[in-house]
This record gives sequence, C-alpha cells and structure tokens, in this order.
Amino acid sequence: MKPAAIDEFFRRLAALNPEPQTELNYVNAYTLLVAVVLSAQATDAGVNRATAALFKKIKTPQAMLKLGEAGLKEYVKTIGLFNAKAKNIIALSQILVDKYGGEVPGTRDALQELPGVGRKTANVILNVFFGEPTMAVDTHVFRLANRTGMARGTTPEQVEEKLVKAIPATWMRHAHHWLILHGRYVCKARAPRCDLCVVRDLCAFKDKTG
Repeated sequence: MKPAAIDEFFRRLAALNPEPQTELNYVNAYTLLVAVVLSAQATDAGVNRATAALFKKIKTPQAMLKLGEAGLKEYVKTIGLFNAKAKNIIALSQILVDKYGGEVPGTRDALQELPGVGRKTANVILNVFFGEPTMAVDTHVFRLANRTGMARGTTPEQVEEKLVKAIPATWMRHAHHWLILHGRYVCKARAPRCDLCVVRDLCAFKDKTG
C-alpha cells in the first residue's frame, strides 16, 4: 500500500471514530495492566465480565496482594489460562509494590520485566494510559496489516516495525485502536464485511466479498 493510500485509510477510519478507545474496562493504570494481562488469548468482553466485580474491590497492587492468588482465581476462573495469569498478576503486583511504590512504570523495558507482560501488553499500556504512539500488534492488527497490504510480515514484531514506519505520525496515537476495531467488527477473519468497509478501494485483499 502506497503512503498516500495509508494516509487516506486512516483519515477515513478517523472520520468514523475520531477518539477510539480500548474496549477493556479499567479504572486506573494498575487495573488496565491487570485487564490486559488477562486478555491474552481471551476476548475483551470475557475479561470485562470477570473484572466487573474484581475492580469494584481491587484497584491497587497492595489490595491484590491481600486478596491473594487463590482469591483472584475465584474472580477470573472463567478466563482461559486463568491459573497462569493469576500467578503472574500476583507476582507483578509484588514487584510494583517493592520496586515502584505501587505505581505502574511508564517505560517499555520496565513493563516487560513484569511477569506476564510481553511487548504487545507493554505497548497497550504505553498507548492507552500514557498516550504514547505505540503499535500493539494483536491478531486483528496482524491480519489487517497483511490482508490490506499495508505492512506484510510473518511475525508480530515484523508487522509492528513496518506499521510504525508506514503510518503517518498524525495517525499513530490511535492507529492500533482503529485497526483493532476495524478487524473486530468489519474486516473479520473468516467472513470480512467488505460490503461495509469504508477503505475497501484502498485494500489489496483479492477475495473481497459483497
């Protein structure tokens, strides 16, 4: 996809949704971190159902440590891989208390040192809470980047690097949310809704529907 087409791609998505937001529910940086860790290989809707009651009671790493791993599991047992995720959340909560005074650090390196936090999770935290123009490549972003021809790659890291280079700075603040939401509701994996797509003419996908 040529630079002018990429610019127009995001201009159209921005016109539809000027201020896209994460669909994960959270109340502060810590609860956002917990929600993103829980969202790995799970849907945002499923995470929100599990955290609705949890976040009424737990809003800090100190409170999470008091709840304990067994207590946390009772809240998140409907989420896939909840045992490992609960263990990681308790471990990262302890690090936040011991090393950061209970605050969530605002650098990628510090975030990625936390148990259960990879590059994608760190990018989400940096973008959503700290306002940095990062590109979190989940399955939707990976699919769209390859399907549209915007940034083809075989790994999330390759796609992230290419997207960061290709997307104009004007759009980077919200770019990953526009891509995620477009992939979630329009450019779906198995049945893309090309008939509803506002960027259809810019897309290199050969098997368009509708």
